Amino acid sequence: MNEVAGRRARGGGGVARRAERTAVSFETARFISRNIPNFEILNEEALAIIEWNADTVLEEIGVNFLENEPALALWRAAGADVKGERVRIPRGLARKLCGTAPSSFVQHARNAERNVNVGGRDLVLAPVYGPPFVRDQAGGRRYATIADFQNFVKLGYMSKWLHHSGGTVCEPTDVPVNKRHLDMLLSHMVLSDKPYMGSVTEPSRAEDSVAMSKILFGDAFVDENVVMTSLININSPLTFDSIMMGALEVYAKAGQAAIISPFIVGGAMAPVTVAGTLTQVLAEVLAGVAYSQLVRPGAPVIFGAFVTSIDMNSGAPTFGTPEASHITYGAGQLARRLNLPYRSGGSFCGSKLPDAQAAYETANSLNMALLSGVNFMLHACGWLEGGLVSSYEKFVMDADQLGTLHHLAKGVMMDTNGQAMDAIREVGPGGHFLGCEHTQANFKTAFWRSDLFDYKPFETWAEEGARDTETLAAERVKKMLGDYQQPDLDIAVADALQEYVAKRKSEMPDAFV
Repeated sequence: MNEVAGRRARGGGGVARRAERTAVSFETARFISRNIPNFEILNEEALAIIEWNADTVLEEIGVNFLENEPALALWRAAGADVKGERVRIPRGLARKLCGTAPSSFVQHARNAERNVNVGGRDLVLAPVYGPPFVRDQAGGRRYATIADFQNFVKLGYMSKWLHHSGGTVCEPTDVPVNKRHLDMLLSHMVLSDKPYMGSVTEPSRAEDSVAMSKILFGDAFVDENVVMTSLININSPLTFDSIMMGALEVYAKAGQAAIISPFIVGGAMAPVTVAGTLTQVLAEVLAGVAYSQLVRPGAPVIFGAFVTSIDMNSGAPTFGTPEASHITYGAGQLARRLNLPYRSGGSFCGSKLPDAQAAYETANSLNMALLSGVNFMLHACGWLEGGLVSSYEKFVMDADQLGTLHHLAKGVMMDTNGQAMDAIREVGPGGHFLGCEHTQANFKTAFWRSDLFDYKPFETWAEEGARDTETLAAERVKKMLGDYQQPDLDIAVADALQEYVAKRKSEMPDAFV
């Protein structure tokens, strides 16, 4: 673990313990390495059927690559049947092309102690991505601004259980559409030293992301290492648009990682059945990953699956449902059979407030993602209202609960200390374990404990204002932003980034559409 904290107060007894609890800390846990098995819901026969059907979809139905003649030319040269913008891929070709993609990779942070491994048994947690609105207890629901964006980057930097700064943690609507990616990237680079994501909303913005990363890390380092992971959504069903594919092409050519992710609302963008949706997800991912390898063999990619069901009465997406869990579990198995890192899961909920509905749906989603073998979890904290809102209070509530994933992933320790036979011998029949030597040696780390929830007796809780969890979270947000300290960055690098942003903004008029 890395500690970048101010000096802790020194002293004995309760004074020292109180000082330790209140000291400003920027400690960040290492990315999760699972010591528990993945939950596998599909047997070999089911997996083989889905894989066969996905190849049938690619061969007989095909996928559309819209307004992208260079992509169509690459597919023709690879042996695909291209008619107009429809690409039909012979059985087995996409899977063969996927074989050059790495099974794991390291994403480097500007603070090398915060590098993350994506793939294998590891899990990287990143915050919410994309909402145009924000919400807090004091101001309610409103359009997001760049000030909100910067606040969320700070909260992510200071959250112990988050490993990644993320990307569009909210959409800063007070900055022109064609320029906001510059301010967002600059915020991630300057206000945090955790890994970050690049822009994908237009190929030139992906190019800006690469250029700014080269200022931050150096040209040679970026040429040889992964410093960005970016989200490339497929327009389900079976459609690859030129904007997202253009961004993918930029990142693949630069050797930077991309999440190839269908965006599925079951019943609207995919069939209503689990097996049918998994077939479509696999077909889309195969085509997308294969295309990345046509652009540059060996380009790092992640098998993505964003899946939710639909309320057939209202048409609204639903979260934390059993069907979404079944699909996420199954997609994890398919990703592992392709030997690719896997992205899915998050703090998903459809609630308008950080309330009981939000908590239930989020808990279902987070635990499902852990057991599915997810390697990169976007939306791990802050998601509200079906992804329309980044919530300040839910951000810190979720970030606190991510600690449970770290501890669940440890599994059961079976070393001598874990067996605790010395404690059982020392206490014997009829005693208690509070004062025994084993408890004294382990009590600080034996049990995970929330930094947010209230465990006080009723009388104390009532005297302190009977605060609910949202109120406690609002107070925590205020304290974290008040305690924030910007990580050091070389002045020349910071100046060069500012100059690049100013120059690029001066080269184009403002556009808000």
